Amino acid sequence: MKKRKWLGLAMTAVLAVGSLAACSSKDSSSSDGGKGTKITYWAPFSGADGPRMKNIVNSYNKSQSKYNVDLQIVPQNDYYKTVDLAFSGQKNAPDLMIMHTDQLTNYAEKNLLKDMSDTIKKNGVKESDYSPTAWGAGSIKGKQYSIPLDIHPLIMYYNKDMFKAAGLDPNKPPTNREEFVADAKKLTNESKKQYGFVVPTLWPNQFIFPTVFFQNGGELMKDGKPNYNSPEGVEALTFLSDLVKKDKVSPANVQQDGEVTLFLQGKNAMQLNGPWMMEQWDKAGINYGVAPVPQLGTKQQAVYANGHNFVIPASVTDSKKLAGISDFLKYVADNTMEWAKSGQAPASKAIYEQNADFKKMVQQPQVAKEFDYAKFAPRVANWGQISEPLFSEVNLALLGKKDPKKALDDANKKAEQLMQK
Repeated sequence: MKKRKWLGLAMTAVLAVGSLAACSSKDSSSSDGGKGTKITYWAPFSGADGPRMKNIVNSYNKSQSKYNVDLQIVPQNDYYKTVDLAFSGQKNAPDLMIMHTDQLTNYAEKNLLKDMSDTIKKNGVKESDYSPTAWGAGSIKGKQYSIPLDIHPLIMYYNKDMFKAAGLDPNKPPTNREEFVADAKKLTNESKKQYGFVVPTLWPNQFIFPTVFFQNGGELMKDGKPNYNSPEGVEALTFLSDLVKKDKVSPANVQQDGEVTLFLQGKNAMQLNGPWMMEQWDKAGINYGVAPVPQLGTKQQAVYANGHNFVIPASVTDSKKLAGISDFLKYVADNTMEWAKSGQAPASKAIYEQNADFKKMVQQPQVAKEFDYAKFAPRVANWGQISEPLFSEVNLALLGKKDPKKALDDANKKAEQLMQK
């Protein structure tokens, strides 16, 4: 299949399951109508985060009468298909939309997104008001294609009751590999089918494996080519595999969401997942803690992340709409505490650095601690398709069906073949 056919196909492997966890639903809806210049705004927030964004939009519309933002929520699993239809002229395109960080390159390289640099300068949106990491994610070849809403990195959840029972301090989760493995062993009791860290073999390894890879100082792509089987990659996969085979802190052959089920049952002491899991833990009444991901790699602290960003289709040229979009984005930067209630950490400094209520939250400040060293998908078009062989082979290695080095060698070959098509 030629690359052009891949453009924006549905969801990438990296965000397909994770973002679905955060935004899954079959409903679509829009915000209340009103007077003023209409700005059509598309977003994939069809889960519990949808009402949060609706509240922000409705509050903005009530705060002034010059513009009316019309929020239209498109179900997550249809979102990029719908976006592609709009860009191909088969559906009316919005004036403003949400785009995930790992999708930006797909669309920017095809000149489908507006360079927002001029709009930003004219209308007072400031780079200094946002996390440098989040802002930089939208900068491609000297052009600014997005304004960040949030960063959602991998984070660590742990069961405080299990920590207490194992004689561990529930307020001192592990911060490095040595502590992590030692704690996991103390928390494991095979006779009770209780484990320190249940190793997932599928999702969310699209976040876990790259995190350890980056912590080893590795690069997923190097000189424009897949670099999965580098020493840093092999070490990362061997470490994760050894947690099952050598350290025995996890059961083998964990199926999709098996680690989540065991965490909910109080049988999995530590879990690496995304901020979108908060609501599920809260509803279950688990006595859990949240912490930055320990440095499980050998070189540096790092964490794999994705993010939600505001983008403008290149076709939008109406000066009134552009001024309205900028006005709305400035409002959002100062009023995303509502968004934080969904478990996310907004990328606006006015919230994560300066808001006292935000700092009192349990999870969200822990997420924000990881902003400075968060890393995103490689700056390459169609990362979802190029990474599919990687995570298929990671799955086989973690199931014990392939040696980590062999698995990553095979992943590299398959990815290279895809890039040549």
